[in-house]
Amino acid sequence: MFEMIEKINSVVNNFVWGVPAMVCIIGVGLYLSFRTRFIQIRKLGYSFKETIGKIFHKKEASAGSITPFQAVCTALAATVGTGNIAGVAGAIALGGPGAVFWMWISAFLGMCTKYSEVVLAVHFREKNKDGDWVGGPMYYIKNGLGKHWRWLAVVFAVLGILTVFGTGNATQVNTIVTAIDSALLNYHVITEDMVSVVNLVLGILIAALVAAILLGGIKRIGNVTEKLVPFMAILYILLGVGVIFFHLDRVPGVFGSIFEGAFSPRAVTGGVVGTMFVSMRRGFSRGIFSNEAGLGTGSIAHACADTDEPVHQGLFGIFEVFMDTIVICTMTALIILCSGVSFEYGAAAGAELTISGFTSTYGNWVSIFTAVAMCCFAFSTTLGWGLYGTRCIEFLLGSKANKPFMVVYSLVSVLGATINLGLLWSIAETFNGLMAIPNLIALFLLGGTVVKLTREYFSRKGKRESAGA
Repeated sequence: MFEMIEKINSVVNNFVWGVPAMVCIIGVGLYLSFRTRFIQIRKLGYSFKETIGKIFHKKEASAGSITPFQAVCTALAATVGTGNIAGVAGAIALGGPGAVFWMWISAFLGMCTKYSEVVLAVHFREKNKDGDWVGGPMYYIKNGLGKHWRWLAVVFAVLGILTVFGTGNATQVNTIVTAIDSALLNYHVITEDMVSVVNLVLGILIAALVAAILLGGIKRIGNVTEKLVPFMAILYILLGVGVIFFHLDRVPGVFGSIFEGAFSPRAVTGGVVGTMFVSMRRGFSRGIFSNEAGLGTGSIAHACADTDEPVHQGLFGIFEVFMDTIVICTMTALIILCSGVSFEYGAAAGAELTISGFTSTYGNWVSIFTAVAMCCFAFSTTLGWGLYGTRCIEFLLGSKANKPFMVVYSLVSVLGATINLGLLWSIAETFNGLMAIPNLIALFLLGGTVVKLTREYFSRKGKRESAGA
């Protein structure tokens, strides 16, 4: 049974992440970039000023919404997870160091794609019967493209529900227990025989925490993520900078292997990774798995923001992808490649490879800190995707289905903590690709709306600045 599922998934995965998918993802990203005159470059500094520059500016959101900064933290909570830790490790192992270059390219185009998703999500959002803002791809498809396209919105919502259990929950919880097991085993707190029992207990505790936060509503999610995301990002970056500092002499060679491996992977991997397309495919698929640009999911969190300016919130999306892929994913790649840990190209790898990069530099004691960082990454992702799944089920069945879904979603944490997820990782990647299809169609068709809203916003902004002068 499992062999048949694996074969079917392999065929679908190869198609979804094959040439057609690469053409669509790159094509739509380039299309939106040209139409917005590469806003991801022109307004990168402004997006930083409006996010990092306002971390300490406290603002209370109105009922049914969260602050713009809480919205970007919730979106980052969902994106900064196992894709940054296990996903990057897997991309390097299966696609060679060159996969990192293609992750950068996916991020460059993805910054504009995510910007467009957020602009549309805020512009076409609506209020539910509880007074909460709801939005995302299913709403900008329905409200932006009209009733004849509602079927496409339904397809996205169904795929979203199927995806959240694997991508958003089980794989994340599995990363949490892997990190904790590694720390406990390193310090001989537990033995190998005790791992299964410890994982079951951890799964139950995580399920309870997830349920308590999700059932508290969007404001509780926002309050948790705005504290958790900055903490986990700073901790991880500091530890990563330390690894690079201790191996500064290897940094030039690492960047050389990344650029050479992007176009000639055989030369870097000893022939294991055969073609440039293999490296490109691994880099793009894991990059999108990490930053979600093109999937449309992050825009669901941004649609909850207490703002009247879709474009202003869209600039947060640019910052989000930059932090996720250019900063965090690059940091993970450098941790693995600079530390010099040995691994086999062509063989699957995950969080354990990143952990090895830390422990080979600092020693086993650092496994405590890496466990904390990874737990924060993965747990925050579980919360963010819980919100996404809730909005998808609400779109299909109404808000009455929200709480039952949250309970079921939380219980999946126990499953993620106790079973082997080798096949589930591959299935999650397949569903990620399938979700992108209806979203990319909508982005292409609504590109004109993004351009119109962008021009109007910066025209108003220019007039206000001129009047102020």
